[in-house]
Amino acid sequence: MSDVPFDPTRSDATPPTGGDGENPSNSAGSWLQRWRPSSSSPDRPEVHPDGPSLSPAPLSPDAVPTTPRVHETYGAATNVYGGADVVANVIEQLILETRKRDLLEGVEQSRERLLNQPFIRSAHWNAVWEQIINPATSRPRQPVIVIVAPRSCGSTTLALRLLAEHTSDNTTVVKLDADWKTPAKGRLPLEKTHAYQLDLKHPENDQVSADFLNALSEHATHLRGCRSYLALTVAQDVWNDHRLSDRDGIQVVRLREAPDAQEVVEAHLDAHGYSQLATSLRSFLKATASLRGLTAVAAVRAAHTVAMVWKEHTDTSSQQSLVQVDGEGETQVTLEERIIAALTDWRGELDGRFGETNSLYAHDNPSLTVQDRCLLLALAVQQSAPMPVVARSEAALLEAIGDTPDAPGAAPGISPTLSALAGRGMRRRIQDVGGRVGMQDTVVFDRPAYGRAVLEYVWDNYDVMRRPLLTWLVATAQNADPEDHAVAALAELTVRHGTVDYLTTLGELVGSSQPKVLGAVLESAVRNEHVGRLAWEALYGWAEQKSYAPAVIALCRRILEDSSVATSLAKRAMVRLRRVAHKNTDATVVSQVLAAFDGLVHLPTVAQRLVGEVHGWQQGKVSARSGSLAFLALMTVHHDGAPWLVCTPPTEIDVQRAVHDLLSSADTAAEVISRLTDWICSCAGDPSGYTRLRDQLLPALRGHNMFEAGMKLMNELRGISTAEGVSMADDFYHHLVDGRLHTVFPLEENIA
Repeated sequence: MSDVPFDPTRSDATPPTGGDGENPSNSAGSWLQRWRPSSSSPDRPEVHPDGPSLSPAPLSPDAVPTTPRVHETYGAATNVYGGADVVANVIEQLILETRKRDLLEGVEQSRERLLNQPFIRSAHWNAVWEQIINPATSRPRQPVIVIVAPRSCGSTTLALRLLAEHTSDNTTVVKLDADWKTPAKGRLPLEKTHAYQLDLKHPENDQVSADFLNALSEHATHLRGCRSYLALTVAQDVWNDHRLSDRDGIQVVRLREAPDAQEVVEAHLDAHGYSQLATSLRSFLKATASLRGLTAVAAVRAAHTVAMVWKEHTDTSSQQSLVQVDGEGETQVTLEERIIAALTDWRGELDGRFGETNSLYAHDNPSLTVQDRCLLLALAVQQSAPMPVVARSEAALLEAIGDTPDAPGAAPGISPTLSALAGRGMRRRIQDVGGRVGMQDTVVFDRPAYGRAVLEYVWDNYDVMRRPLLTWLVATAQNADPEDHAVAALAELTVRHGTVDYLTTLGELVGSSQPKVLGAVLESAVRNEHVGRLAWEALYGWAEQKSYAPAVIALCRRILEDSSVATSLAKRAMVRLRRVAHKNTDATVVSQVLAAFDGLVHLPTVAQRLVGEVHGWQQGKVSARSGSLAFLALMTVHHDGAPWLVCTPPTEIDVQRAVHDLLSSADTAAEVISRLTDWICSCAGDPSGYTRLRDQLLPALRGHNMFEAGMKLMNELRGISTAEGVSMADDFYHHLVDGRLHTVFPLEENIA
């Protein structure tokens, strides 16, 4: 759509002072009909662009027909009969409908939910708030607000809360998804009384330019006319042009810091029913000291951590631990100690654990040997597991590093097995790194927060360990369940370090060997607001590669199976499945896409998306392979025991044409014949239904290149009869093959 400014509220047309003598017909022909309003009533209700279309009300027999409102043109002059405002309104609705094409999608936000969420405003946030809001009107000063802030500072929360509080109650708040390669004004939606919020945080695709701001200034004019607003929350690193500043209709503000982390934690605890816990937390000085300086995102995460620790403490406080260390009972851990442990980053202790190189462990030297460091990592991932599992996990990590050193103190040249035996026993080493061994030789490492800190410490401080660490975690994963310890650890690393380089490395290591594990790991990434778009972008590139295709299919299927997923995520998953089908000619990959469609088609929302795929294919707008696979999947849908595409096919799909196209292609003929056979068999007991289906299929089976496909279908129908006992194969044969050719192409010889 053009970016030429258009003000839908302005009309240059001037109604004529007279016109009773004008000829009501002109040379406009059929064009004239398109501009007649759908109702003759001058005070008809306004048509909302998203609402159902209104049909003209039928006139009663005694009613006197009103003079139609006609828009006439004579060269350069324009005359409007019946009120210019009616024509202007129609034009305005046409403009708004046209702009809906290829616009950014979004999710409508509940104003009540936004206002009831925990929300903390520091003095700095109050100052920014006052910059934006006009105290006289209690509305934003400008229709476009740009909030530039560091990442994880809470700018999105501030923007949505501000729009919820300071727009009218009938204004719809929408959180948009920036699904674009570069910011463009033409992709921004424009509707009456809407308040849009949009995050611009992608390091490459969201770079804001002066040209975009200039265009946004024009867009602000239209927003003001529609009584709508747009709040952009922009990461500091994508706002790096010195020409970026306020424009007409645009206000730029700087949010420089997050609110106090402890207040955020307490607010979230109060909101979720943990008021007593919030009160107790204030008295834990060491725990609150760990909260200082946290970002808003980290503070919210800390609140969930505190609640989780409290639940764990409640569950275990009434039971005496059966685990014994050196024959003594274990001292019960207090709630304060648990919270301190969960909120501490452990950097001081880990600095000692990973200190200077140490070939022998000494109790007065906290530095661990390389083997013990691997053991500590294994415990960080496994938490609690049988001792042999922990030992194998540690050995696998050493192998991933590419070095299996002799045990400490062993003589040179001794075999690795004897070297290990000559060193310290596993029980002593587990105790040295902070674990315990139970009565059944089960290792207990009940320190999830500490384990997470260990992983992050090694990742941050040992760059050369990153690739081996990922390789080891993938090899350790038992299945693709998000609850698997290794998958959960990979997911945490991905969300925390999900840069382009990280995703590339992860894909190289996991894509072909463990596609389902990669899909499970990336599921948490694509749902994360900070790394989600980078993950989706990586998946788009992976979709065209055979080795990555199973992982992309697995992830997209998981997303589409979630009925509560946002529309934008479901759309992105569908786009990537389409790309897999379009870019891969390998039969195995194509069959995997079809299997995914078959598994998802029973979901109404996915079925509707597959209908859109078929429609796009038949309109020549999307991949033919994706559209054909979508149609094959839709063939399996039955309503009341009958094929859906036969009884009540969607108006967007030409079923006969689709069947004909699939039968004429060698790639899809076998699959569609199998599914057509299922259709026909499902109607075997219903004579009228069978006849109706047969008559629908006969035109598709006639024509160029259809003979072989028709014969194969009849072969599949051998031995199946109608309710009257008529062979379906014979019935189709007599309807498809001219009687004069029966001796040339006898049924028995061609399909036996």
